[in-house]
Amino acid sequence: MTREESVKNRHFVADKRWFLPVVIAGLIAGAILISSFVKTADYSLLCSLAKTRSQAIDEYSATPIQLQAIIHYATSRIVPQQNFAEISVTFDVLKKRSPCNFLVFGLGHDSLMWTSVNPRGNTIFLEEDPKWVQTVLKDAPSLHAHAVKYRTQLKEADDLLSHYRSEPSCYPSKAYLRGNEKCKLALTGFPDEFYETEWDLIMIDAPRGYFAEAPGRMAAIFSAAVMARNRKGAGVTHVFLHDVDRRVEKVFAEEFLCMKYLVKSVGRLWHFEIPPAANLSSHDGARFC
Repeated sequence: MTREESVKNRHFVADKRWFLPVVIAGLIAGAILISSFVKTADYSLLCSLAKTRSQAIDEYSATPIQLQAIIHYATSRIVPQQNFAEISVTFDVLKKRSPCNFLVFGLGHDSLMWTSVNPRGNTIFLEEDPKWVQTVLKDAPSLHAHAVKYRTQLKEADDLLSHYRSEPSCYPSKAYLRGNEKCKLALTGFPDEFYETEWDLIMIDAPRGYFAEAPGRMAAIFSAAVMARNRKGAGVTHVFLHDVDRRVEKVFAEEFLCMKYLVKSVGRLWHFEIPPAANLSSHDGARFC
């Protein structure tokens, strides 16, 4: 099955194609208006009306990419990969955390949306298919995307679990990513930005995981757990995992993201809030959960 066929198979039937894009456009527009009204109210009453209005317009007017997203989704027949209820889970967190560092595994029809609901934040996308990156960026050149290579295949999932349990460089107390060639689940050879940024939100909706030779999401899930545990800043790391109806996603989430950190389940999406391991020396076991 080609990538294009896979995407098409996930679209709604023809008589419903307009619904979600219009709703998403309204969601983005509503977020812009709410942000403007709420933040404008914080201005001192001692300021003049003219000055307050001018500041509100300058600081809280829609960004160019938000306006582009509204027009795109209001006029497009192509819907994002997630449904409205699933999208809303991440959107609710972004309303509180934006502007923030948002890492998305996957590049697709929802990428413009994710960037627009993190205005003035840092949203980057990691995509396995270089040709697909070029295709998406033709229509949305302002997106921040990297083509990356994975070392795994879906058919190796069970062997990778066994490997992690016997390889010390994969253990939670010792795990790291950049240059960790011994741990097959560690994502290596990625852009510097991937390793040097402390991510507030991580969305795992890629790479492909529906045929044996596909990279699968095993390494993405493991690496998200490592980054969340190694967080130095305040607060938790929000990790969103899509397609949890599939065996590998579910098993690896239970192993690395930990069900005790699961805070919401909607449709095929799980939302985890993973705290940092403040004292790694107290976590000397070979298991994450």
